[in-house]
Amino acid sequence: MLEFFFDCSSPWTYLAFHNIQPLAKGLGVEITWRPILVGGIFNTVNPSVYAARETPVPLKARYMKKDLADWARSAGLTIKMPPTVFPVNSVKAMRGCIWLGNGMVPFARAVFEAYWGDDKDISRDSVLTEICQRVGVDPVKFFDGIGQQAIKDRLKANTDEVMARGGFGSPTIFVDETDMYFGNDRMPLIREALLRHKEQAA
Repeated sequence: MLEFFFDCSSPWTYLAFHNIQPLAKGLGVEITWRPILVGGIFNTVNPSVYAARETPVPLKARYMKKDLADWARSAGLTIKMPPTVFPVNSVKAMRGCIWLGNGMVPFARAVFEAYWGDDKDISRDSVLTEICQRVGVDPVKFFDGIGQQAIKDRLKANTDEVMARGGFGSPTIFVDETDMYFGNDRMPLIREALLRHKEQAA
């Protein structure tokens, strides 16, 4: 089992979302996509993220900008820090992923592209409408769907679950339920874990 807990408001999650798909496909492993709200995690178990934003270390911040650009180039993605809205309220987009279920991947990809590539505010209904139209989702049904209490509850449940299992941010990835990995740069370790699991299952 390969679980991917994610929030589209993170650029490192965009990289991992992109990179984990060919990895899983190459090994014949199905990904279980688990949308979360990373702000809820930061508020509950990882407030240090906010402190780091308020008082950044200039040298580290400069390197992280280069690091992100290097990873984006390696993945063939366009990722730039949004100059207009950061951080962004991604709750409607992530509820949309929940509502779409197994069909969420094209939508999530379009959300990542809109925010991290085109500097579009994904908290705005007009932007989400554009994204829905781009991926063939009826916007009226979309907004009706994400307003349902069951969808809101599922997003909160996913967020609570990943924290209960040791997660503290996005992306959080689990191999075989208990083996946890955090971040895009863990892909080589995830690959090794999946190979070990396949060998043990053989």
